[in-house]
Amino acid sequence: MKTIHIIIILVVVIAVGVVITTLTDSSTYANFSLATENQEKEYHIIGTLSPDRELIYDAENNPNEFVFYMLDENGLEKKVIYHDAKPQDFEKSENVVVIGSMQGDSLFMAKSLLLKCPSKYNDADQPEKFGDKSFGSTD
Repeated sequence: MKTIHIIIILVVVIAVGVVITTLTDSSTYANFSLATENQEKEYHIIGTLSPDRELIYDAENNPNEFVFYMLDENGLEKKVIYHDAKPQDFEKSENVVVIGSMQGDSLFMAKSLLLKCPSKYNDADQPEKFGDKSFGSTD
């Protein structure tokens, strides 16, 4: 076999491998309603913490279970169970993305969490604009 044939075969095998790995982890962004309809599929759900619900985490008795309630972008609330430690400053997060699947009509099992923490910068802390002043001039 010529070297060029071996290279072509390797490129084809790598391309097929990339396509297969892309298709196997093809979870999509959704809401709780869609995740409830398709419980066998994994989804990314964007939402916020339910303000009037308690976060349940007992580091001494069960450090690998964190339970909270979340509102999706449509305002639908579901209980979320995450089998890992509670992330630091979880309560301060503006948005939460849970990745996992629904079990039944009211329980979302999260495999992982993504948090959007509040910015430490806000408009009040921004420096004033400098107007027409130029820096580096010797006026």
